[in-house]
Amino acid sequence: MLVSFLSDNLVKKISFLNHAVSTRSQLPILSNFLLVAENGKLTISATDLEMGIVSSISANVQKEGSVTVPAKNFSDLFSNILNQKITLETEENILKLNGEKIKATFQTMPAEDFPKLYDQKGAEILSLEKNEIERFFTRTTFAAAVDTTRPALSGVLLENQKTGLVFVATDSYRLTLQKTPLKALKELEKAIVVPARIIKEMSFVKEEDDKVKFYVAKESNQILILQGETIIVGRLMDANYPEYSKIIPTNQTTKTEIDREELLNAIRICSVFARETANIVKFTVQKEKLIVSANSPAVGEDLVEVEAELTGEENEIAFNAKYLIDILSILSEELLVFEMTGPLNPGVFKIKDDNNFLHLIMPIRVQG
Repeated sequence: MLVSFLSDNLVKKISFLNHAVSTRSQLPILSNFLLVAENGKLTISATDLEMGIVSSISANVQKEGSVTVPAKNFSDLFSNILNQKITLETEENILKLNGEKIKATFQTMPAEDFPKLYDQKGAEILSLEKNEIERFFTRTTFAAAVDTTRPALSGVLLENQKTGLVFVATDSYRLTLQKTPLKALKELEKAIVVPARIIKEMSFVKEEDDKVKFYVAKESNQILILQGETIIVGRLMDANYPEYSKIIPTNQTTKTEIDREELLNAIRICSVFARETANIVKFTVQKEKLIVSANSPAVGEDLVEVEAELTGEENEIAFNAKYLIDILSILSEELLVFEMTGPLNPGVFKIKDDNNFLHLIMPIRVQG
């Protein structure tokens, strides 16, 4: 392999590629980048076997070839090489790096030992703009479970309905549902569950091309997300997704309209005291206000009144403050609607005049 390129082009990509490098695997090859020089490009790949990332930069390829190098050392070195022409050349088990005033060598491992990330892209199921990723997926993925004890809950459900794709995520304590006007390019035969981690990584891609394309390869049960010269690869989840529609309340006895920013500030104030009592904050919904409060025997108590317009019954309910802060921070709309039916049923947040979004949070039972 003999290839040359501008260092800045690689620096833009390499920090993102590190997201897929394994740090705990017993397979040494997973701590490496795969470098492939061919067809006027240098392509870099990384994988931890759960997710793979492939990205390319333009390069002058004088001799095609491939090799793997230690990812951490390679990326750390390039983070300090600015605006230089770099040449990479393999010689037996060594990769030589030459710059204008720098020389380095890396011990390598054979490229054939690196896992193959995918055989084929599969069928394109969705094409959208990057701002639509931020608009629809960001509102959803945060509610997916972080742990994998129930694998399906660490994914996002993509379900094709007549009006468009619906995205759902839940960790069993909260649930987000986002209806979209997006249409699958190829009709999804059944709903798919995409690892939330794969979707979250899209926000870190630094490509000039704003078009994002989703592919599903049935044979390998993989999803590929492509933007510009970057591909993220993951395996679709086989686990059955919960029947989410059964837990979404259809009738509410209490409905109140509220300013999102004002409510978020009130919860942050009360969360200072809530830290001592399992992060519990209480909502007291009254005629023209919603009272947010927290009580800690060891510290004290506080409450904040927030203006609200009530329809229906006055009520009380308690939540985990973190879940409230999460949803109120992710949304940007000014006016929200909060709905509930008693202290033991889920509370539901909606965006005013928007029937396409809802966020449900399970309540916490409190004494008194």
